[in-house]
Order: sequence, then structure tokens, then C-alpha cells
Amino acid sequence: MNVLFMILAAVFLLGPLVAIHEFGHYYVARKLGVKVLVYSIGFGPTLLKWTSKKTGIQYQLSALPLGGYVKMLDEREGNVKEEDLPYAFNRQSPWKRIAIVAAGPLINLVFAILLFWILFLPKQEQLSTKIGKILPESAAASAGLQVGDKIVLVDQKPISTWESLNFAVVNRVGETGTITVQAEHQGQLKLFYLPINNFLKDQSISSFEALGFLPYRPKIEPVIEKMADNSAASRQGMQVGDRVLSINNIQTPDWFDVVDIVKKSPETLLNFKLLRQGEVIDLQVMPQGRRDDMGHVTGVLGVQSHAGKIVIPDDYQQTIQYSPVEAFGKALTKTYDISGMMLNSIAKMIRGLIGLDNLSGPITIAKVAGQSAEMGWQTFISFMALMSVSLGILNLLPIPILDGGHLIYYFIEAIRGKPVSEHIQLIGLKIGMVLLGSMMVLALFNDFMRL
Repeated sequence: MNVLFMILAAVFLLGPLVAIHEFGHYYVARKLGVKVLVYSIGFGPTLLKWTSKKTGIQYQLSALPLGGYVKMLDEREGNVKEEDLPYAFNRQSPWKRIAIVAAGPLINLVFAILLFWILFLPKQEQLSTKIGKILPESAAASAGLQVGDKIVLVDQKPISTWESLNFAVVNRVGETGTITVQAEHQGQLKLFYLPINNFLKDQSISSFEALGFLPYRPKIEPVIEKMADNSAASRQGMQVGDRVLSINNIQTPDWFDVVDIVKKSPETLLNFKLLRQGEVIDLQVMPQGRRDDMGHVTGVLGVQSHAGKIVIPDDYQQTIQYSPVEAFGKALTKTYDISGMMLNSIAKMIRGLIGLDNLSGPITIAKVAGQSAEMGWQTFISFMALMSVSLGILNLLPIPILDGGHLIYYFIEAIRGKPVSEHIQLIGLKIGMVLLGSMMVLALFNDFMRL
């Protein structure tokens, strides 16, 4: 993936989200009789601008689609003609101002619901929530979960897909306690209690792996079929056709066993036992370390196996088809769950249960946008929906300078009958700028550390 493709993917991702957010402010302001002066998408150098002859509103598009603004007539920002005073933003009732400010974040949430609805409409072939593998010496193994058990509830939340299972489990990140799992076990529903301790706080593995169970995975022979030039494997003596028998005396009957061990061992010398042309040989190989989008380092050898024709047993498959009404309900639920997860994550960051290294900035967003675009339109739309929820929720946070901070002021004014003093608003503005600036610097720092 080249840099130009990554930048274009980020533009196509963020541009519409910013435009929709600002359109929310713009549309409600005009409907409530407030005079709009400028509708701008992006920051930096102006690429295109024009003025409507009918309304006098200036529309403009700038180079960096990382934000935008709607400028409304306001006495606090300049002189206003007497005949235009009824149309000034500051002359409106607190409730009208609340509606105008809230419209931006709320339309992002509505847009996310629309995108998720589109994704839920097509018929989907998915893996059922039957467990395909139990990891030894794990919480799942200790609790008594077995291969073939079908998970139906996690912490009292109904589970129908591995995605919904992941949402339920990830919501417990950073916590210590017990995750309750209900599964169909040997023909009966049974509860299993999985202990967690600082769950996933300092781990770079999947939530399922951390608990000790995995979805069904087809068996792939542990034979090297392809090898990248100048990879760790090629430099250290591995060859195409080698069969991996064991790593550090751990048997590897399946290719996924090889992948699991290598991923957990970046820059670590591993003892491979290989079968090459009928002869067993021992080889020491050190996987190269590679950072993922969240900065976690995993081991990479630069080799591939050949899956052949993958056949999934019928009892591990399920067909999901929703009616338009059911799909809309699922979209509402998913948007609600993601919103709750984001708020929960922010609270855990403040409490120290989740590290601040989880904050991401524009570089990480651009990388993930490019990767999702490469994977297909559904993955890209899904990421766009996720970012739309994020934009809506973050803007509703009660931080001065954000929409949520302005809403707090207007609600106080509506209750008290008089506005918050300009002195207090100025102090809040300074605090908000420091908080937002610090978050942006930290996010950019995390981005660069992940490169």
C-alpha cells in the first residue's frame, strides 16, 4: 500500500464525515432562522470556494479534511446590522442554540446507523459461535469449556456472531474480575466463569485468545509454500517445501500453530524442527518484529502456506439474513453498543485501567483507512461507520471548545435564565484548548511510535 493510496483513502473517509457533521449544524441553523455566512469543509489552503447568489452563503473546500466549520451571524464576532439582529446566533433562545450545536454530533450517529443498516441487509455466511479450539492452561480450559460448545451469552448479553461476542468481551478491557459465559454444553445450557486480571491491558493478542478459546479454523498443513525475498526465514536457512514439525519442542500439526508461536516471538531465537526432503533437520530462526496499527510488535517470518480448498463443517456455519426492519434494529443496537464501548474506554483511560497509548491520531486513521479500502467496500464502509460514531461521541464530550462544552453552557443558561459569564467561558476555553491540544499531541506521538 503506497502513501498516495493511503492519503486518498483517508480523504474519502474523513471528508464525508466532516461534511455531514457540519451539514447538521448548517441545516438546523437555517431551519431555525439563523443566518449562515460560511460553510467550510477542511482546514488549510482553500482549494475551492463560491458564494450562492440566492442566499449569500459562502461555500468552501480546503486542503486538509480534518475538520470544518459553519460560521453564523453573531454579534460577538463583529458588527451586525440592526435589521439582521433577529437572525444572529447569539440572539436565539438557549434551546435553539442547543439544537443547532447538537445537530452535528447527532447526524454523525444517524449516519453510522444508516451505514450499519446497509451492511446488515445482504445475506451473510458466517461461522457460528461454536468453539473451534481451546488453548491449554487458559481461563476457558480451567473453567471447563470444550471444543464444540456454542456460546450464547456473555455477561448476560445475547451472542449470535463472533463480532457480537468480541464487543461483549472487549468491553471488559482493563478490568479484573470474572467474565460469565453461557454455552450449549453437551446438549444443555451451562454457565462458565472465566477469571480476568487487568484484561488485555498489556497484551497484543485477540480477546478470544486472552480467554483461551478460538473460532473454528480449517486445518492447513504446516508446509512452507511461499517465501518473501530477504525475509527472516530466507536469511536464516528455511526453504520452500519445509514442513514445520515443532518449535521449541512444541508440536505444530497445523499451520495456525506455527503462526501463533511466531507472532508471539518477535526478535526471539526459536528452535525449529523441520522435515526437508525426508530428512529431519534442526534450525534456529529469529522472527522479525513488526508493529501493527496500534503499535503492538508481533513476529513475522515472511513465509506462507497453501490452504487449498477450505471446507467448513456444516455445524460450524450459519446463514444470517435480516429483513430491512430487523437490519435497522441491529444497526441501532450496534451504534449504541459502540457508543457505550467508547465512553467506557474513555472512562477507563481516565481511571488508568487502559493505557493512553491506545489513543490514535490521523496517521493511524489514514493507515487503517487504506487497509480497509484494500479489503473491499464493506470493510471500508464498516470503518467509516465506526469513525462516524467516534466523531459524534467525541464531539459530545463536555470539554469546552467541543460541541459538548457549548451544550453545557447553553443548558446552564436555559436553567438559570441567564448566560454563563464571559470570564468563566474564557477560562473554560483555555482549559479546553489545553486538553484538546494535549490529546492531539499525545495521539500524534503514539502514531509516530507505531510507524
